[in-house]
Amino acid sequence: MSKARAEPGSPPPPGPRLHRNVWATSATSFFTDVSSEMLLNVLPLFLSNVLGVRIWAVGVVEGLAEATSSILKLYSGWLSDRLGTRKWPAVAGYAISALSKPFYYVASTWGAVAAIRWGDRVGKGVRTAPRDALLADSTPAERRGLAFGLHRAADTAGAVIGIAVSIWVVGQVQGGGALLEAETFRSLVLWSLVPAFLGVAVLVAGARDVGGRGAGRDNGAASRPRPRLRGLGRGFAGFVACSVIFELGNSADAFLVLRAQERGLSVVGILWLLLAFNVVYTLVSTPAGSLADRVPRKRLVAGAWGLYALIYMGFALADTVAHVTLLYLMYGFYHGLVAGAARALVADLVPAARRGTAYGGYAAAIGLAALPASLLAGVLWEGLFAWQGFGPAAPFVFGAAMAAVAAVLLLVLVPEARTVREE
Repeated sequence: MSKARAEPGSPPPPGPRLHRNVWATSATSFFTDVSSEMLLNVLPLFLSNVLGVRIWAVGVVEGLAEATSSILKLYSGWLSDRLGTRKWPAVAGYAISALSKPFYYVASTWGAVAAIRWGDRVGKGVRTAPRDALLADSTPAERRGLAFGLHRAADTAGAVIGIAVSIWVVGQVQGGGALLEAETFRSLVLWSLVPAFLGVAVLVAGARDVGGRGAGRDNGAASRPRPRLRGLGRGFAGFVACSVIFELGNSADAFLVLRAQERGLSVVGILWLLLAFNVVYTLVSTPAGSLADRVPRKRLVAGAWGLYALIYMGFALADTVAHVTLLYLMYGFYHGLVAGAARALVADLVPAARRGTAYGGYAAAIGLAALPASLLAGVLWEGLFAWQGFGPAAPFVFGAAMAAVAAVLLLVLVPEARTVREE
């Protein structure tokens, strides 16, 4: 049976209140991001300032972590379809990430950091697709943009709090200073543990698996001993292909942090900048998600990618701290604009019973592009072996070009998704 989306330009039907799962997963993401953002934004500084690793090694750490996460997203999504449960794979993933964080306290080599970061991303890989499928299962099609936008807003609000705590800890432990100190990083690790485990507890207590709207067990999964993406439709395949092209130029945000430091920002200055970025992201996510219920979602995503191309070209040309600050605020607007729309578009394009597999396949495809994207960004910036690279602007020029190409192809290859197939 088909359920029509609201026509573009018309407000979505009022519908029922958002399901408890939307609030439970949003709260869990809030607490998890409080924890993660206390560490994630200073991790490239820890690698560079404390451990002295080269830029390309930062790219390897981030790229390997995201690639591992991406493969697991495919399998965890498929498994949630096969078992007919979304909640418990998501709980397991959040728990794995929480359990990995204490090991940062004793990390003293970049290899150790890479292993811990890998463990954290294993957790993300296990949880993401089942969680997104749980959100989609719990929300009617005409309100999915709002639900995903609200989830992203809560996630990013957690980032704001996490960065604010980071600023306080840095001020207490080392005061100012352009470089991060080891003692500061270890203090942040200890502070991050409470919200990490609190997020797991909220999901266990607050979420539940749902039936209806096509949710539940994929009846054909028993005959598929591994994930299979065939049969998800040309529209989905086209969107994934365009997303991979975009992601090849979307290197880890660690490079934005290093670019900000290279342009003259101190550790505290970078954290304040990231806090402002996440405030913008939070404020934009929910209204942008609601907008994605009113206009064609693929056009909104393509427009956001075009904005990204302009922002990255700006980072390539930035000369001053003021330039970097303005660009970071625009980058927050971009993230808020695209986050809910892209996830809602996936649900529009695939059968309901295979949403877990679809979200896993989508995340796997774009995440597998993270390793070559981040490695290439590091090589373009600093070179490899005797070659000195093209300099700090190069990865941002490349990213801008790839985003522009992806935006055009998205408009051409992916059909308008006015209905979803609820099986």
